[in-house]
Amino acid sequence: MMTSPSTSRKESNLTSDALLLLTAGIWGFAFVAQRVGMEYMGPFAFNGIRFALGALALVPLILWNSRKKIRTPTAPDSRKLLILGGILAGTLVFIGASFQQVGLIYTTAGNAGFITGLYVVIVPIMGLAFGQRTTAGTAIGAILAALGLYMLSFTETLAISWGDLLVLIGAFFWAAQVLAIGWLSPQTDTIKLAFMEFAVCSAISMAVAFAIETITWQAISDAALPLLYGGLASVGVAYTIQIMIQKKTHPAHAAIIMSLEAVFAVIGGWLFLGEVLSYKGMIGCSLMLAGMVISQLWGLRINKRPSEKIISSN
Repeated sequence: MMTSPSTSRKESNLTSDALLLLTAGIWGFAFVAQRVGMEYMGPFAFNGIRFALGALALVPLILWNSRKKIRTPTAPDSRKLLILGGILAGTLVFIGASFQQVGLIYTTAGNAGFITGLYVVIVPIMGLAFGQRTTAGTAIGAILAALGLYMLSFTETLAISWGDLLVLIGAFFWAAQVLAIGWLSPQTDTIKLAFMEFAVCSAISMAVAFAIETITWQAISDAALPLLYGGLASVGVAYTIQIMIQKKTHPAHAAIIMSLEAVFAVIGGWLFLGEVLSYKGMIGCSLMLAGMVISQLWGLRINKRPSEKIISSN
């Protein structure tokens, strides 16, 4: 029995959406792994090993692309730009990941997931400083996200919790990293660039860890499962799936599905850590999720550019 082209396309779209949903789930549950890992070791050591594993996970893909003579993207490689860009992006990842990881000591996985996700609203706002155009959806998304953040994190005395504040600061550096990658990726191989930024983040994190933390083999052994999940699954596997699949799926689907990362963080926190959101927190998360989705989809709805790339978490 022959399959019609339209049926094949629907099956392909369904597969792509399913893989993006898997990616969002992996990233969302990574917040749980990050919290559990710090029961055994410091935040900088955890990030150092985690991103080293993530970089190593990309090596087979780099070797396969080299053997097949595949370049991603097609622009000529520049070794100098790759190195300097990797140092810049890796430093931004280090700062963002450090604020996030330390913040997770003082806040829940669910809160961290939603607050980190605000970078998708922050990116177009920061882009204004570089002359990038934006839409009314950015303003609407920012307002909804701000209201949601207030309901989720601020107390009656208008003070934000320490952990949420650290994660929020980290979100600005994640946004800066997205802008940096947006500038660098058309000029060099994105897989090699990702390897470089993960390696740089790992190197800086380990340097700080050796300076201010105590690292033992026993601690690494005890945190092996969270490290493997946070490194190989979250950084390596999920990132690779995102790169390979997001080019094939409609950006509107990708925007909605990737925003569910924050929802998976809440589910993971509830299932594995016993975290429970208050009704006020649930309303706040709903507003923040709405802000994230609107800020990404508005331009697509107006301009109808199906090939436009959707910003998603790393």
